[in-house]
Amino acid sequence: MWCAWGMWLRERFGVRVPVVGAPMAYVSGGELTAAISAAGGLGMLGAGSAVTADWIRTEGAIAAAAGTPYGIGLMAWSLKDHPEHLEAVLELRPALVSLSFGDYTPYVAPLQEAGIVVATQAGTVADAREAVDAGVDVIVARGAEAGGHGRNAVATLPLLQAILDTTDLPVLAGGGISGPRGLAAVMAAGAVGGWIGTAFLTCVEAQTKEPARQRIIEADETDTVYGTVFDAASRAGWPDEFGGRALRNAFFDTWEGREEELKTEDSAHDLWVEGSKTADPARASIYAGQGVGALTGQPTAAEVLAGFATYRDYLSAALNDGSK
Repeated sequence: MWCAWGMWLRERFGVRVPVVGAPMAYVSGGELTAAISAAGGLGMLGAGSAVTADWIRTEGAIAAAAGTPYGIGLMAWSLKDHPEHLEAVLELRPALVSLSFGDYTPYVAPLQEAGIVVATQAGTVADAREAVDAGVDVIVARGAEAGGHGRNAVATLPLLQAILDTTDLPVLAGGGISGPRGLAAVMAAGAVGGWIGTAFLTCVEAQTKEPARQRIIEADETDTVYGTVFDAASRAGWPDEFGGRALRNAFFDTWEGREEELKTEDSAHDLWVEGSKTADPARASIYAGQGVGALTGQPTAAEVLAGFATYRDYLSAALNDGSK
């Protein structure tokens, strides 16, 4: 099955490496998105709730300039208050749009009518079933290992297997895929490709600020933590059911378990805002998955994709060993 499913991304988007760059707000701007697509994957623009529609248009134009397919990720919970985000996306007409975290059902049909493939991230089998009912085109099985926002309910491999047993829709796998071995594993299980974010965090094309880059490079796989502390501090409006996985720091440790208090504590909010502006590792929310320990430098997106492209070697080795 993995051979047939592995062709879906190539047939739909012309990718050479079955990797979709996860849309990471304030990290995957137009430059990183374009670089991933140019190197053979499918780049995704991360449109955070705080960006303007003009930002989406500007960064989308950068992503589209080379003429390769790309995608845009939107947070469903923020679209009700920011319909202009959807309008900008419909103007750009990217190849793929991800709608996740909240009620995305009203937006599926308008995007599909514009010829756009629609994906959503599922953290449980129940999420996946709702996605099927909503009529999406592709599901992302987002495991608890993944960086950024989502559920912390099920790890990637058990979630992927369960969703594949639930639907015939193409399924991408996200969470903990830090290199070609991980990509080979999810492809062998039946995923059409990897939904990969953390591996691109320190790419030269990423918007990641320098202090955050250095902290990410120093981190190991045990340095992440999941929770809603940073969302409570930011007051951005994230639903509490979707926490985030980020690097543990002093700010998180101080406020863990006191999230309700933090939502109205102005001095702490100001402290977080100041830390975010400078990417202070002690205060800022530096989102990263459990694969962060594999990051050791600041490669280009093309170098990261070249590494993932060797997943075929691991698949071939596994098949050959199994035939002995």
